[in-house]
Amino acid sequence: MKKNVGNVDKLVRILIAIAIVVLYYTNSITGMLAIVLMAVGIVLLLTVLFNFCPLYAVFGIKTCKTEK
Repeated sequence: MKKNVGNVDKLVRILIAIAIVVLYYTNSITGMLAIVLMAVGIVLLLTVLFNFCPLYAVFGIKTCKTEK
């Protein structure tokens, strides 16, 4: 797996995951929507952890700086 997630992209993903957690714990989202969004949040955090997004690989997107 080659790195394809840049620093700005990581920050955005972390902020979205935090927003989902806050919405969940303030009971703004409940039920099936909460479960789906928490799963999305976990996936976002995993992509940050591994610096790799499978969807980016499929579409050939790369937001990280290239090494020369």
